[in-house]
Amino acid sequence: MRKYSLLLILAFCTTPAFSQTYITHASLINVNTSKTDPDQTIVIENDRITATGPSKKIKIPANATVIDASGKFIMPGLTDAHIHFFQTGGLYTRPDGINLNKVYPYEKDQQWAKDHLNDLMSRYLACGITTVIDVGGPFSNYAIRDKANADTASVTAWVTGPLISTYLPPNLDKTDPPIIKINTPEEARELVKKQLPYKPDFIKIWYIVLPGQTAESTLPIVQAAIDESHAHGLKVAVHATEYETAKLAVTAGADILVHSVDDKVLDSGMLELLKAKKTVYIPTLIVSENYRRTFTQQFNFTAHDFTYADPFMLGTLMDLKHIPAPVDYKVARTKYRVPSSKDSMMLVNLKLAEDAGVLVVSGTDAGNIATLHAASFLTELLAMQQAGLSNWEIIRSSTINAAKGFGKDKDYGSIEKGKVADLILLEKDPVKDINALADIHTVIHKGKTFYPHQLLAVTPEILVQQQLNAYNAHDIEAFLQPYSDSVALYDQASGKLLMKGKEQVRLRYTDMFTKLTELHCQLVNRMVVGNTIIDHEKLTGMRSTTVEAVAVYTIDKGKIVKVYFIR
Repeated sequence: MRKYSLLLILAFCTTPAFSQTYITHASLINVNTSKTDPDQTIVIENDRITATGPSKKIKIPANATVIDASGKFIMPGLTDAHIHFFQTGGLYTRPDGINLNKVYPYEKDQQWAKDHLNDLMSRYLACGITTVIDVGGPFSNYAIRDKANADTASVTAWVTGPLISTYLPPNLDKTDPPIIKINTPEEARELVKKQLPYKPDFIKIWYIVLPGQTAESTLPIVQAAIDESHAHGLKVAVHATEYETAKLAVTAGADILVHSVDDKVLDSGMLELLKAKKTVYIPTLIVSENYRRTFTQQFNFTAHDFTYADPFMLGTLMDLKHIPAPVDYKVARTKYRVPSSKDSMMLVNLKLAEDAGVLVVSGTDAGNIATLHAASFLTELLAMQQAGLSNWEIIRSSTINAAKGFGKDKDYGSIEKGKVADLILLEKDPVKDINALADIHTVIHKGKTFYPHQLLAVTPEILVQQQLNAYNAHDIEAFLQPYSDSVALYDQASGKLLMKGKEQVRLRYTDMFTKLTELHCQLVNRMVVGNTIIDHEKLTGMRSTTVEAVAVYTIDKGKIVKVYFIR
C-alpha cells in the first residue's frame, strides 16, 4: 500500500482525491452521539465518505492512499449559518448604519467584495469552515453560489436573494439591491416567485417595526411571504430581534430565526412555541457588539483575527481615528456600553433555548462592520461558551444542527457513510477546549485535502498591512509576527541603525504602546514594488502635532527584514 505521513500530505496546498483515501487512527468527534470514538478510520472515494469504523476492522487495500492521523482529532467541517457575501466586514460596508460615502464610496466597497471572493473562500476553508449560508443579498448571490459549489477549492454555499423587507434602509445599492421593501402581501408573493428560477435554498424576510408602527401592521406581508415560500417547498428565515416580532413570525410559520431575541427574556410559552414549531435559532451574539466596538474604537482583536481576517478590511475599522465621520469615537465611549445589556440578554436567551431543546445553529452575521468573514466564527463560538453552552453543544451547533436546520443533513453535518467528505483534522481535542478549532492541521473539503496556512497567500503587502493593523491595535505580539528575528530599522537620511532584532523592537514598541494610548498611524499612500513596500504615513498621538513619515519595508522569505524611515 502507499502510505503517506500527514506532513507529506500537507506539503501540497491541495491534492486531488485518489480513488480511495484512508484516514486512519483518528479520534472521531461523533456529533450524533456526542462521544469521541477512538482509533477510527474514515474511507473517502472522490468526494464522499464510503465507510467509517474502528481501524482494526477496516482492511486497507494495497493501492490505497493512507493518511495516518494518530494523535489527531477528526470532526465534520464547520458551518457558519449566517453570512453576507455582499458585505466586506470593513468600515465602509454598511452606509445605512454609518454613511462614509464622502470618505470612501460605497461602490468601492462593493467592488472589493466582488474582486476578493476567491480570497474570502480560501479564508473560510483555512478556518475549517467548509459551508457558509448567505442569508440575504442581491440577486448576484445566486451566481456566487453556483460558482462556489462547482469549485472544490471553494466552500459550499447555500444562499437566498434579496431580503423581503418591511423597511428600506438608505444608501445601499439600487441596481441590484440586497433589500427590497414590500408594501403589500401580493408584492411579497411576487418577490418569492421572482427568485424561484434561481433555485433559492430558502427565502429571507426582514421583519422591521419602525417607530409609530405596530408589529401586526406588517404581519400580512410576512405571512404572505411565508405561505408562498412554503407552497414551493422552501424554508423561510426571518430577521426578528424583538420578542414580539419573533413570536409573530414563528406563529406565522417561520422556520429559522437568524438572530437572537435581545429585548426580553424568552419565557416558557415562547420556548415551547419554538420547540413545537421546530424553529431554528441562530444567536449571532457578536455582531451588535462589534458595531459598538467600532464606534468606540475599543477592539479586542485576537491573534486569530490578525492571521485569518482580510487584513485590509480589518485595517479600515480603525480609520475612525483619522477620518471626518458622523461618529466621534471619544463621544461614543460615553454613550455605548461594551458589552451592552442587549448582549447580556442574548446570552441568557441562548442558554434558555439550548436547555429547552430548541435547535441552535451557530452563525456570525459576517460581513457586517467588524464581523470579519471567517475569522469571526471562533469568536462567536467562544461567546456561545460564555452563554453557558457546553463544547459538545457548540460543536453540534456548527455541524449537524446547521445541516438539519437547513434540510441538508442527508449529505452534510456528520462523518457518516454516504455523506460529503467535509472534515477537519485537529491537533487537540475541541471537546476539552473549543480553542482547538484555531489549530487546524488539515481541511478535507469534498474529498480534497488543504493545508490551511498555504490557503492564505501572504504577500509582501499583506505582511506590511498586518503589522500596521497590529500597530494601530497596540498589540505587540501581532505587531512582531511579520518581522524576521534579525530585522533592522534605520534612519534613511543618516543611515543610522535605530534598532536591531525583534527584542529591541519589542522593548521600544511595547513602551510606545503602553504610554501613548492614542498612538495611531494613518496610511496616506502605498507603493508596492516587488518585495519592497513604501508607505506614506501620518502619525498622531505621538507628539502634539501630526508627524509625517515614509517607511520603506524590505521583505525576504516571508518576513520583513529591513525598514528605512524617512522623516
